[in-house]
Amino acid sequence: MLVVSVGLADSLNPSTVGPALVLATGEHGALRVLSFAAGVFVVFSAGGVLLVVGFGQAALAALPHPDSRTLHLIELGAGGVLLLIALAFVLLRHRVPSDVLNRRPATTRATFLLGAGIAAVELPTALPYFGVAAAIVASGRGVAQQLFLLLLFNIAFVAPLLAVATLRAAGGSRFDKSLARFERRLERWTPVLIPTVLGVIALVLLAIGGVGLAHG
Repeated sequence: MLVVSVGLADSLNPSTVGPALVLATGEHGALRVLSFAAGVFVVFSAGGVLLVVGFGQAALAALPHPDSRTLHLIELGAGGVLLLIALAFVLLRHRVPSDVLNRRPATTRATFLLGAGIAAVELPTALPYFGVAAAIVASGRGVAQQLFLLLLFNIAFVAPLLAVATLRAAGGSRFDKSLARFERRLERWTPVLIPTVLGVIALVLLAIGGVGLAHG
């Protein structure tokens, strides 16, 4: 599913996974990561609801119901946008300063606010999220189904954070060194992995839209 695929690709983000790995070390690491993930999830979900139910529905109501040719053009446009995002992803993605991460908030309230704050900073630059929200609105599904798809994206987006919390809870402090190694690998491979995944999805959309127009 496109929504889950883009959500998982966008989830491999040093601005969220990096802090989660730092918070996972030390006492009560799993609980801190879960609180951090909750903050990210709440802000991204709230922003998505405003996009889909608010602005998106208003824009959809102002437009005529699209025919199959228009839908294929939307697919081509979405593929083109995702391709541009893939090319510009590294330049547009911001990272959280290391001095913020090294503070390592001790309380669940502080880690929740940290996650919410990072999500609020990231949201204006979350172009894949905007693309998914636009595709959800253009799908013509009911509002309940659109919100469900939005929920799927955000669950996929925080999935790595939940995985970190699960590993920390299962392995205890023995995973501290492993988490640190994973953080270094994430920083090394993310600039390559995310644009690659987004590029593949973009090419699939371009192919679907192109074939649809050709047979239309």
